[in-house]
Amino acid sequence: MKVLVTGGTGFTGKALVRRLIDEGHQVIALDYQEGLKTDELREWGAKVVIGTVTDKDKVKECIRGVDIVHHLAAAFREMNVPNSYYWDVNVQGTKNMLEAALEEGVKKFIYCSTCGVHGNIDSPPGDENAPINAADYYQQTKYEAEPLVKEYFRKGLKTVILRPAAIYGPGDPERFFMIFKRVVKGTFPMFGDGQTLYHPLYIDNLVDAFMLAAEEGKGDGEAYLIADEDYLGIEELVKKTARALGVPVKTPHYPIWPVIIAGHICEKICKPIRVTPPIFPRRVDWYRQNRAFDISKAKKDLGYLPLVNLDEGLKRTAAWYRREGYLK
Repeated sequence: MKVLVTGGTGFTGKALVRRLIDEGHQVIALDYQEGLKTDELREWGAKVVIGTVTDKDKVKECIRGVDIVHHLAAAFREMNVPNSYYWDVNVQGTKNMLEAALEEGVKKFIYCSTCGVHGNIDSPPGDENAPINAADYYQQTKYEAEPLVKEYFRKGLKTVILRPAAIYGPGDPERFFMIFKRVVKGTFPMFGDGQTLYHPLYIDNLVDAFMLAAEEGKGDGEAYLIADEDYLGIEELVKKTARALGVPVKTPHYPIWPVIIAGHICEKICKPIRVTPPIFPRRVDWYRQNRAFDISKAKKDLGYLPLVNLDEGLKRTAAWYRREGYLK
């Protein structure tokens, strides 16, 4: 089939493009900028289009003749932009994609949301009906697009919403890299008790979910949390990362409240002058917000089964970071 992947030059998009091409599909990758090693996409046979989902003409150009749309493009961790930028990309951009997909007669539209729309999980594990409690503007706007996806489903476009947990794996230049980078130094400061729950998602497992969601008759009109089989405390995650790297690590504990206060102060000072703060609330949330999810709905409806466990995923990721020169 002919498949469009928005956000196709990013970490997740690139992994999905690779799988689609390996399975014989014709792929268009739309993104607003060249990504990490974008030329590889072209070498694999994908058509790379540089443009934004906020450009209706570019969207219509890319979606013409497409069978399946995987909509991954999003404004994410953009520190020096107004809040309206997140809305323009994450909400209006999604609406542009949905309109064009419906007009073009696309067979299936898969929207990549985020588990972050649920915020802190008070009674872990949370399922798809857990309260919506987005903690920042990225998460808020990702959720604001979900009702649009359901609206277009009612209009006749087959849609599926996926809410991935914390994505990691080979090819990830930043998300888990901060954890690996700190661990390899031998000391990982632990603010709080280290028991805050975290739910990883290995990249290959997520790509499996995208491929399943695109199948005819699966998940139509529904939303699904996608994660690995198990969640764990953040201190245990750090220790497992150390074992994957084959290095010792110390996890000295410190009070968390001074860091929370510092994060809010840094953000208030740095945002008006458009400087990326050294610490900000979203980063501090890693130490205090539970992320633990029940993936039984995706298993039942989509046939989703996370095949790569955490130990193996961390081992593969550590090897990639070292091979690519990220870790000495």
